[in-house]
Amino acid sequence: MREIRLMFPADAPRLEGLLWLPDAESPAPSGPSAGVVVCHPHPLYGGDMHNSVVRAVARALCARSIAALRFNFRGVGRSSGAFDDGVGEQDDVRDALSALAFTPGIGAERLGLTGYSFGARVALGAAEKDDRVRALAAISPAGGLPTNFRGPRLFIAGDNDEFVSAEWLVEEVAKLTEPKELEIIAGADHFWFGYEEEMAERVADFFEMLNDE
Repeated sequence: MREIRLMFPADAPRLEGLLWLPDAESPAPSGPSAGVVVCHPHPLYGGDMHNSVVRAVARALCARSIAALRFNFRGVGRSSGAFDDGVGEQDDVRDALSALAFTPGIGAERLGLTGYSFGARVALGAAEKDDRVRALAAISPAGGLPTNFRGPRLFIAGDNDEFVSAEWLVEEVAKLTEPKELEIIAGADHFWFGYEEEMAERVADFFEMLNDE
């Protein structure tokens, strides 16, 4: 894969990102490539774009010829601003989607969004307000599940998650309209130790639909 370091948008607050692009010789869909924005876990507990779950998902996406943009929310790393409890971070997601959409070779009609833990909560909220998001994956999502996003959704968690009860997630996803998918990974906890690759492969499988559009 090829790595491009970004600072976006052009005006403040500016966000730090890493864009991973598939190798030029990788098989690609006809027309512009798909791209997915990947959101990191809670910054007040050490979450940033270098988190092992975030990296695993980005790597699995690139293996399927899907560009992956991971970035630091406001106040994290070199990103300016300050933590905003998931509210201003939704604006950060929209800026990341714009940065990805304006990347040469990426199709604005082939954008996906995923997030892990706190990042899942932010991604779920942002997707409701941004019709550029064609598919959404929530990894270990904590809190309520918004219902206004109508595109394909994947919810994935481990059955040993200390913070997101698998039983609760099954019940909440059952209330949502189609299209939706639910995956409970046996043995995995909230931090996905030892299960990062299995989870990342499942998430990347889900986003392959973007290559078919």
